[in-house]
Amino acid sequence: MQILETERLNIRHIEESDAEFIHVLFNTATFIKYIGDRNLKTIADAQAYIRTGPRAMYSEKGFGLFLVELKGCLTPLGISGLIKRDSLDDIDVGYGFHPEYEGFGYALESTQAVVDYAKDYLGITRLVAITTEENIKSIKLLDKLGLSFEKELVEGDEVLQLYGAEFVTNDSL
Repeated sequence: MQILETERLNIRHIEESDAEFIHVLFNTATFIKYIGDRNLKTIADAQAYIRTGPRAMYSEKGFGLFLVELKGCLTPLGISGLIKRDSLDDIDVGYGFHPEYEGFGYALESTQAVVDYAKDYLGITRLVAITTEENIKSIKLLDKLGLSFEKELVEGDEVLQLYGAEFVTNDSL
């Protein structure tokens, strides 16, 4: 189901039929380095992740991670969306793109659309994002989205940077 559209992109629910792309994306070196190893070793693992991750969150929360694809040819580029993590008080905006499609502005374009959707359609007044200190590209993107560094978080043996922003929504005017 399509959720959003930008000038160049379709942003839609992730389906089990997207498992091959999700498997490839989640096993790229940059995804594992900056987002983490989700242990999707097979297509079946990716299908199970889609069912218990994004699809479950759509049902439970009304949002989740979405597939980002190029208009026209419908080539999958990456993911962008909203996540409610147990470890965070606020809703987290997240994204990850296949290295082949980095540097074209797709992450900013899709994630800005997701942030606008969160504010304008879902009425969310605060979003956060987490990244690592060495993920400079992500930090620059978060800055462009209007999220600012708030504090460091320690999750297990990892130190993460928490970024956040308060938004004025149509409902809060």
